Amino acid sequence: MSQLVTGEAVVLQVRIARMPTRALACAIDVIIQGIVLTVLFTTLFGFLLTSASEALRGALIFFVLLLVLVGYRVVMETLTRGRTLGKMMLGLKVVRDDGSSIRFRHALVRTLLWLFVDFAPWFAASPGIVASLMNKQGKRIGDLVAGTVVIRERHQPMASPPLFVPGHLVQWAQSLELSRLSDELANTSREYLARYTELEPGARIALGDALAYRVSGMTAPSPPGQLSAPAFLSAVLAERRRRELARLATRGPKFAPYTGPFAAPYAPPSPYGALPTPTPYAGAPAPYPGPPAGPTPYGTPSHQQPAGAVPQGEPTKVNAQGWHAPGSEPDQWS
Repeated sequence: MSQLVTGEAVVLQVRIARMPTRALACAIDVIIQGIVLTVLFTTLFGFLLTSASEALRGALIFFVLLLVLVGYRVVMETLTRGRTLGKMMLGLKVVRDDGSSIRFRHALVRTLLWLFVDFAPWFAASPGIVASLMNKQGKRIGDLVAGTVVIRERHQPMASPPLFVPGHLVQWAQSLELSRLSDELANTSREYLARYTELEPGARIALGDALAYRVSGMTAPSPPGQLSAPAFLSAVLAERRRRELARLATRGPKFAPYTGPFAAPYAPPSPYGALPTPTPYAGAPAPYPGPPAGPTPYGTPSHQQPAGAVPQGEPTKVNAQGWHAPGSEPDQWS
């Protein structure tokens, strides 16, 4: 694992692609380029031998070589934001040093230096290999000049994060206006919750604050009390999922009950997801204060009660991270 620092000073954990994997991806691209060159030269063979002058023959050969060797990589990495066919097959991607997608100028610089410096025959194809071995992020000279790095995108599939709404917030969740919450923002929040334990503490807090602030601007009303950013996101996503399941249930086909030899009583799942087995929690409550700029919709109580308070009669459990688990419903973010 390695770290990339974004423009917002957030540290991201990424997997750097090492030289053997990059070499295999490069070999796949070279084979593809060789096939394309063979087809083009076979098509132009008759014209080059019979009709073309010596000057035209040389110009055509140079143009075809430049088009395939340079154009292929530049066009592919620009259109796919850092991938060639070889990188796609191996789950690799070229990104900038801050983790953002590359553009045409980055692809062009990387390709030109790949062809004329890193793996140039007049340098015995050694500068790129030496630079990659000496750099802790496996960068070749083209990456150093362009300010890029090759990372691995292919990860193990993430388990769905445990989403639920605490008992005292169910009525608030059911009154939420979620029509403005986009699928992209919801999926980003869900991925953040799934990777919560993998993030560095600083990135965990910064990303949670940023996502909760964006989601709070797309939803209403605010919760009846202060919540931590992950707890707020979990409640919103759980209610969104419940409504989606309800909508699909009303539109889906009606099936007759199964009466075969393996028939068994079926109980529908909880609309907010299954709750885990209760576990002991320790620590002190840590209500979510919101970003430094001031109070936010999800960090301001909607009625007069102390920050983080829950209704009387409901005992409050708090896990090690300080997230509320009111009543008999344990906090799933342990």
